[in-house]
Amino acid sequence: MRLAQPATNKLLLEVSRGIEKESLRVAPDGRLSQRQHPAALGSALTHPSITTDFSEALLEFITAPSRSIATVIDELDDIQSFTYSQLNNELLWVSSMPCKLGDDEQIPIAHFGRSNIGQMKSIYRTGLGHRYGRSMQTIAGIHYNFSISDALWEHLRASSQSPLSLQDYKTSGYFGLIRNFRRLSWLLHYLLGATPAVCRSFVQHKPHNLAPLEGDPESLYAPYATSLRMGGLGYQSDAQSTLAINYNDMHSYVTNLRSALDMPYAPYQAIGLRDRQQNYRQLNTHLLQIENEFYSAIRPKRTTESGEPPLHALQDRGIEYVEVRCLDLNPFAAHGIDLPSIRFLDSFLLFCLLSESATSSDAEQQDIDHNQTASVNRGRQPGLLLQRDNDTQPLVEWGRETLAEIAPVAALLDRAHGGHDYTQALDAMTERLEHPNKTPSAMILEAMNTRQESYHAFAMRMARQHADHYRERQPSAATLDRYRQMAEQSLQQQRLIEDGDQLTFARYLADYYRQ
Repeated sequence: MRLAQPATNKLLLEVSRGIEKESLRVAPDGRLSQRQHPAALGSALTHPSITTDFSEALLEFITAPSRSIATVIDELDDIQSFTYSQLNNELLWVSSMPCKLGDDEQIPIAHFGRSNIGQMKSIYRTGLGHRYGRSMQTIAGIHYNFSISDALWEHLRASSQSPLSLQDYKTSGYFGLIRNFRRLSWLLHYLLGATPAVCRSFVQHKPHNLAPLEGDPESLYAPYATSLRMGGLGYQSDAQSTLAINYNDMHSYVTNLRSALDMPYAPYQAIGLRDRQQNYRQLNTHLLQIENEFYSAIRPKRTTESGEPPLHALQDRGIEYVEVRCLDLNPFAAHGIDLPSIRFLDSFLLFCLLSESATSSDAEQQDIDHNQTASVNRGRQPGLLLQRDNDTQPLVEWGRETLAEIAPVAALLDRAHGGHDYTQALDAMTERLEHPNKTPSAMILEAMNTRQESYHAFAMRMARQHADHYRERQPSAATLDRYRQMAEQSLQQQRLIEDGDQLTFARYLADYYRQ
């Protein structure tokens, strides 16, 4: 293998990852918080580590990318520790699927101030609420950002004798990773999925095929489900099902997404751009308001300048990293994700990057869609068959083959880091494959069954455990001081942005779309 020699194996120390963790703020009874984003946490618009997603109540914690897993986990720990020190009798919900939701109007949309960019963020979320309903937007998850160093890319480019420039080679390589990831993402649903059940309040106005748990009318589940969050009840869109996004190259990807940004869509036209008081109801009436509205399990990413459209940055400067978006919060882990999962993800993603990656076809997309639906709704079902190369194959059999192919990559990472952590993480995932009762989804149902508790009671019990963990070990004085300074600096930065705006919002929005 190209990375087996000592001189090149050390390049694997330059794998970088970052974590974005979403968590709902809830009241002591588990109901969604109606309070504004705490001022002590700083500005949701400009804070680099603590922001909000769709709702004022949906916190998002962002770590800096790092080549050290320990550094990432320590930063996430500090962020959560500081946040708990500033919350007033609230909890962080530990599950991806929410509970105790009222009507949509009771879900507060996030606010980002009076600046043009702040208004755009809020109006975008208002549009999401009109298009898909607010309850869907309260679903939380883990986003995992992954990249390798330019030195490693340069080694791979030289080994393959590619005539491409380094940036073009990187972009091509990341698209190859994405294609392989999409072919195999069903395995992540099975191994890491942690949403086999939901609260009845979440589906009160939605069609579903879930069954009530015996003796518990408030909890609904599917007996073999792994990640309902990634199925029809989660981040899915009938409107977007018509999109055929091509990941074969940058030109195809950008062209497909831009067509969706420019495509008028009758149901969204019916919503209207503004209400009678001339308040915006959405940013536009097209199939997508902005690129980020396209729901996908993985995205190519490039750091953007303030106000720069993501597609513009991607096309101009190429792919910088990939963002994995299909990971459920693990309610058993205080950080929402544990160390074996992180190490397995690194091995899995590196395997996807280093393996040959044929271009995709429409037929393959149908297989990918089928396998996702099957794995999230029935992943632990004995004998479950997936679609593969115009045939069917048992999920467990394909999983064994894939994990065996990942093993040499895990061994290379162990050689670079020293020890056996990556191989042991892979072994733990193999145990889950062979013994479905060891998957997080099965363990959640088992915990609920053993204690005769509802989904809500289970999640509340775990939320209180995590809250006690952080409240018993208060952040250090240095951590408190650092994050208080970051909060104040972010508020000052927001005020500077607001005071510096010179364009009307309508002109700002028009200029944004012209980029």
